[in-house]
Amino acid sequence: MIISPLSIPGAAVVTFTPHIDDRGEFCRIFCADELKDILQGKSIVQINRSLTKGSGMIRGMHFQYPPKAEMKLFQCTRGRVFDVLVDIRKGSSTFLSWIGIELSPDLRKMVVIPEGCAHGFQAMTDDVEVLYFTTEFYAPDCEGGIRFNEPKIGIQWPLRAAGVSERDMSHPLISETFKGI
Repeated sequence: MIISPLSIPGAAVVTFTPHIDDRGEFCRIFCADELKDILQGKSIVQINRSLTKGSGMIRGMHFQYPPKAEMKLFQCTRGRVFDVLVDIRKGSSTFLSWIGIELSPDLRKMVVIPEGCAHGFQAMTDDVEVLYFTTEFYAPDCEGGIRFNEPKIGIQWPLRAAGVSERDMSHPLISETFKGI
């Protein structure tokens, strides 16, 4: 595994290093020992799988408030996605900055989303499958979200938005008084 920090503190791209031979390939997609510095003493407690049917569909931008804030390790196992994280941490030097990264099985990468960052993705192909490992259990009473088209952030989605859920469309716009979580 090769771990490359991103411009938002705590965010990183993990590139898998496969063993390839005439049978195919093998690579580790998670190793607690190699990821111990990124995980900062936290453990993976939940692994989620998401299927998205159509190209252009957006899921997100989701996060959990403390005390159930979660770190995510996110990877695409089928199809192709544009993965986005937004720093919403109070006092962060990169507050309201976003990063977008293309992921697919062929790219052999995973994104580390730190606590205090909203996360979402857009399907770039039909029939997308993603896995994400989290350091906290899902807590409905702590869930939060921001709009995928929040004007204060200005995410540049590569495709026209399609299939955004009613829940994701109902996230409030960021107010002038929002200082972060």
